[in-house]
Amino acid sequence: MAELFASDADAPVAPFSAGRGRPAIDVPPDACDCHVHLYGARYPVVEGARLRPPEASAEDYRRLQQRTGTRRVVFVTPSTYGSDNVSLRDALAAFGAKARGVAVIDERTSDSELEDLHNRGVRGIRLNLSLGVVNSASQIAPLARRIAPLGWHLQLLAPAHGWSDLADVLEDLPVPIVFDHFGRLSPSMAGRHPSHALILRMLERRRAWVKLSGAYIVSERGAPGYEDMAVLARSFLDAAPDRVLWGSDWPHASATAGHQALPDDARLMTLLAEWTGSARLLHRVLVDNPRELYGFDAPATP
Repeated sequence: MAELFASDADAPVAPFSAGRGRPAIDVPPDACDCHVHLYGARYPVVEGARLRPPEASAEDYRRLQQRTGTRRVVFVTPSTYGSDNVSLRDALAAFGAKARGVAVIDERTSDSELEDLHNRGVRGIRLNLSLGVVNSASQIAPLARRIAPLGWHLQLLAPAHGWSDLADVLEDLPVPIVFDHFGRLSPSMAGRHPSHALILRMLERRRAWVKLSGAYIVSERGAPGYEDMAVLARSFLDAAPDRVLWGSDWPHASATAGHQALPDDARLMTLLAEWTGSARLLHRVLVDNPRELYGFDAPATP
C-alpha cells in the first residue's frame, strides 16, 4: 500500500481522528464528505439516546477538512438529539452554501418546519432503525410521502439482515433511498445474503444510493487497513457508479464510545481512491454524485 499521508512535523491533525497528515492522493476540488455529525453540550439529548459523544464543533470539523481535502459537507442530525434539528440548523448556518443537511423528523413535524429546513439546505431525512429511538419501520412509507413533494430522499440505517424483509416497502416508495454505512452489511455477506442482492438491485434500477461510510464500523478485519471492505465497495461501484457516495462519519460516535478503534480519516479517503481505481471515478463519487443528490448548484469557494 502506498504511503497514506504526509510525514512532516507540521502535518495536520484533527479531533476524533487517528493519525495525522493528508491522503496520499489528489482529492478533487469540491469533494464532498456526505456524512458528518456535530455535537454540543447546549443541545438537549433525547431520552434513551444510546450514543452521547463529546462536543464536536464546526471548527473541529474544519480541521478535519484540512486532512481529508474535502470542501463540501452533508450534515446529518445525530440520533443523540432525536427529532430535534437545532444542531443541524447551526451546522448549516456555519458552512453556508458548502453544506447540505439530512434531518430527523416524525409525525409531529409540521409542514412549515419542513419548508424551513428545505430553505436552510436540508435535502433528505434519516430514519435510524439501528441506534435511533424516535423512528420505526412503520414510519418509512408515511414519512416518505411527506417529503416527496420537496424532492427529498430517505436515508436509512438498519441492521443488515432486515433489508430483505423490507423489500416490498422500499421498492414502492415515492422517493429515493440512501443506504448509509455500506447498508450495514458485513463483508462476509457480499454475494451471499439477500440484503446485499436487494441493495444492488435498487442501485441498478436507480431507486437507491449507497454511502461508503462507516467502514470502520462494519469491517470484520478492522483497523488499520479494513482490507475486507474492498469487495463490498467494489460491488456497489460496479453496479451503479453514479449512485455511490462517500462519508467520513466524523466524529465517529460509536468509536468514541469504545465500540471500535478510532479510524484515520486520511486512510479512509485513500482507501476510497483504491476502491475507485481511477481519478475519473473518484471525482464522480466525491463531486458529481453529491452534486446531483444534494443539489450543490454553484462551485464551492475557499
